[in-house]
Amino acid sequence: MGFIGIDIGSTCAKTIVIDENSAIVYKDVCPTGWSSVDTANDIRVRLADAGHVIGEDPCVATGYGRVSIPYADKTITEITCHCAGAIELFGYRDMVVVDIGGQDTKIIEVAGGMVRNFWMNDKCSAGTGRFLEVMANTLSVSPDQLTALAANGSDTSISSMCTVFAESEVISLIGRGESKENIAFAVVDSIVRKVSSQAGRVNMSAQPVVLTGGLCDSEYIRKALSKELGTEVETNPDARYAGAIGAATFAKKIKR
Repeated sequence: MGFIGIDIGSTCAKTIVIDENSAIVYKDVCPTGWSSVDTANDIRVRLADAGHVIGEDPCVATGYGRVSIPYADKTITEITCHCAGAIELFGYRDMVVVDIGGQDTKIIEVAGGMVRNFWMNDKCSAGTGRFLEVMANTLSVSPDQLTALAANGSDTSISSMCTVFAESEVISLIGRGESKENIAFAVVDSIVRKVSSQAGRVNMSAQPVVLTGGLCDSEYIRKALSKELGTEVETNPDARYAGAIGAATFAKKIKR
């Protein structure tokens, strides 16, 4: 038997299946698209193709689109699931989780294996994956290419935290002939400053800090965030699945 965790986020839907020993036996990520309902149906088909049948394998849903998964045995908030997923991935029961998602950034303080407190960004998308995507489109590169360019840039900044105004600043920098590397550096610097400001209420030096979410694959962002926060930030290749992993751990508690 497998235990299914589904995290339907604002931009991507992540699916994880773990076994009795909590080992990951299946993982998948796909765009959320405009309809969470359609995405949920697609996930069900993909799971069945992989041999995991809804109704036989317990399933827990999380994320903003969790209510769109009618076949889930249970729905749990993303804060709780990200906490549980981070504990599974990193092994700490006391830590700070920085989750940079598509439309929001969450700072979760974990104490004794439980959520002690959490903070989410406001409605502005600055400091999120969406911000990076908009700026990458403006530079006609992919988000991965933007972070690679940023590693070779310096000495340029974006003053506005608003995505719309920041995009105007980027266009102005392009018009002035600033290099893509320096503009990319300014974009990433803007993201890490926004995240650092959001995390300002937490003592980062007293406990491990881990990075989850869609930007966890970027070594440059991890290093830039470590420098900005003044402490080493850890990540994991499966950290983008933290919410789904947490949901799957809760699925193990469902009795059939």
